Amino acid sequence: MERARRLRKGTEFDTAYREGTVIGGPLLVLRVRANGLGVTRWGFAVGKRIAPLATRRNRAKRVLSEAARGVAVQGGLDIVVTARAASLDASFDALRRAIERALERASAA
Repeated sequence: MERARRLRKGTEFDTAYREGTVIGGPLLVLRVRANGLGVTRWGFAVGKRIAPLATRRNRAKRVLSEAARGVAVQGGLDIVVTARAASLDASFDALRRAIERALERASAA
């Protein structure tokens, strides 16, 4: 995902966690917040409790990022995708469907 479409700073994540609308599911949790920039930015988080090894956390973030790449979303949002334990073993299609469903519930699709 290109640099302009990613949340990179801790403060950006903190703002999305604090002010965003939370949509939970069995595979992941989405936090959606309007950013006023006209471009949608994505952030991905996988906790150490979910995957103690950095290689598993990084792989999970790459898979989530790729699953989110093809999802149509309206502009001007900050979206943070937080993985749950079940997402580590879920298929790519299941992750994409979970992201799409959560965005529909947030009315951001």
